[in-house]
Amino acid sequence: MATTLKDAVARKPVLATIRLIVPAGAARPAPPVGPALGFYRLNLMAFCKDFNARTQKYKAETPMQVTLTAYKDSTFEFVVKSPSVSWFLKKAAGIETASGRPGHTVVSSLSLRHVYEIAKLKQSDPYCKHMSVEALCKSIIGTANSMGIEIVKDL
Repeated sequence: MATTLKDAVARKPVLATIRLIVPAGAARPAPPVGPALGFYRLNLMAFCKDFNARTQKYKAETPMQVTLTAYKDSTFEFVVKSPSVSWFLKKAAGIETASGRPGHTVVSSLSLRHVYEIAKLKQSDPYCKHMSVEALCKSIIGTANSMGIEIVKDL
């Protein structure tokens, strides 16, 4: 992908890239959001309003991964990703924590239908759009195995 001179001039200088995990619809200018954005002199309320508007379709307290790019002119852009696969697996299995000894002790079991549903949700992520559902399912099964969750054909 060739960049033209016009694109290079239009690109703003990046000050920092900030990664946060914020509960859906619950961004407030308090920790962890406030100190992280305040350090770079970014508009906290603008971020909170925009983030809460983007994540209102999710259940409250769902941990959303946010990658925020801060520019030197005190503006910012951010990308909201869906929750982690391990969070989805824990919710589907109804457990609080994963196994302390994965491979030795099975904490819970899930069906392939659960795995498929998680894969469909994760496919909406900007970084997973290029992956097939089959590849996502294989990745999710690997994560489940490392958490001590057994995947069976039918429950």
